[in-house]
Amino acid sequence: MTEPILYRRSFLIAAVTVVQTVLSSVLALTSLALILHYWNVSFSRSPASLAVIITLTFLLLIRPPLDLSKQLSASGTQTAASVCAQWLLLLAILALLGYLTRSLDLIPEPAVIAWTIVTPLALVAVAIIGQQIMRRMVMAASSNRRAIFAGYNDTSVVLARRLDSNPVLRLAVEGFFDDRGPDRLQLEPGLKLIGSLNELGAYVKQRAIDVIFIALPIRHLKRVMDLLEELRDTTASIYYVPDIFVFDLIQARSGELHGIPVVAMCETPFYGYRGVTKRLTDVVLSLAVLIVAAPLFALLALAVRLSSPGPVIFRQRRYGLDGREIIVYKFRTMTVTEDGLEVRQASKTDSRVTPLGAILRRLSLDELPQLVNVLQGRMSLVGPRPHAVAHNEEYRKLIKGYMVRHKVLPGITGLAQVNGCRGETSKLEEMQARVNYDLDYLRRWSPMLDLKILFQTFLKLFHDRKAY
Repeated sequence: MTEPILYRRSFLIAAVTVVQTVLSSVLALTSLALILHYWNVSFSRSPASLAVIITLTFLLLIRPPLDLSKQLSASGTQTAASVCAQWLLLLAILALLGYLTRSLDLIPEPAVIAWTIVTPLALVAVAIIGQQIMRRMVMAASSNRRAIFAGYNDTSVVLARRLDSNPVLRLAVEGFFDDRGPDRLQLEPGLKLIGSLNELGAYVKQRAIDVIFIALPIRHLKRVMDLLEELRDTTASIYYVPDIFVFDLIQARSGELHGIPVVAMCETPFYGYRGVTKRLTDVVLSLAVLIVAAPLFALLALAVRLSSPGPVIFRQRRYGLDGREIIVYKFRTMTVTEDGLEVRQASKTDSRVTPLGAILRRLSLDELPQLVNVLQGRMSLVGPRPHAVAHNEEYRKLIKGYMVRHKVLPGITGLAQVNGCRGETSKLEEMQARVNYDLDYLRRWSPMLDLKILFQTFLKLFHDRKAY
């Protein structure tokens, strides 16, 4: 990411971020020690690994967003909500570890409750104070920078608008340089054409420009090289902005491969710590539900066995990560178990659905065995819903970008499902809408988006007309 480079005093900002992250862990341990002391519980009675686990978990989860502009522009309410969401996820992990190691038995329940309530108040205070300190650093007059664009196109206009609308970036866009005149460019209101590309170098030196965005099309590579050569005699920061609107990009980002700069144009969002966060959330939540709902699983299995002849668990081949075949589990809800070259989708008045199956499908209880798929690493709690292999082979020929949805693990629920795109897809437009939501999920993914989808899924269990 290049965004932090756009800020002056970036070292001090990074230092504040590190202090804020470490301080959160220290506060949590301190509050736990004080609460245990209040309840006359010796901290040494707890397992020696408890402090280490809490510290490592905090450093992984309770920290400011990596996107500095979002952190600085967020309101106090948004910051508090983000910290509380991280805190709830951390509590779930610690609760599971405490249950498995029986270390929770060493701490009185009132002490656990007190720590659960008191600690996030301190964490929110630290996050907001740290945010205010960084805002003061960034918003100082010495942080102001001047920027210009080489090339006027959709991409450079969008970026210029976003820079102007985000004051915490401290970038003032002075205008554009392009070899086309104002009549050909049809300049949008508020945007200024300063001159031609030949005049850019002299303008940079005269005005002491800080940042230059080169937004020329890839076909003008020779012109880009000439500009870079001309600007070697300046101290301006230079960024190349490819015309992204030419492509339909998924998780586009720049990086380096063995010393060679590369630009990802279609990639999974679950790279680095993101993948760890996603997998950890899947394992913790699915394991917790399986433990709590074990009696319900047994009752449902018995009910399916007694209600109609056939297996309790329906197994079907579907496409998973990278388009590889996986076996997905469901409680059987039909009198048939289709998994061949042709699979007929379930309709609202489908005679194949058993009376018990209709209830299970209505409440989405038939999907519960897929929690096992999640633990196996074949699925995720949230992601594009997997389709039968027969349906995949049909729609991949009809819908552009259909197979891109397999850049991530399929999910038990997804963005498409909470937006009404579930059930039978009798028309191509219905499947197209579902795929559009799936690709949008890949573009927008964040842990908060997953939590939001899970919450919306829970609400829809009781009033989803397309659940059949």
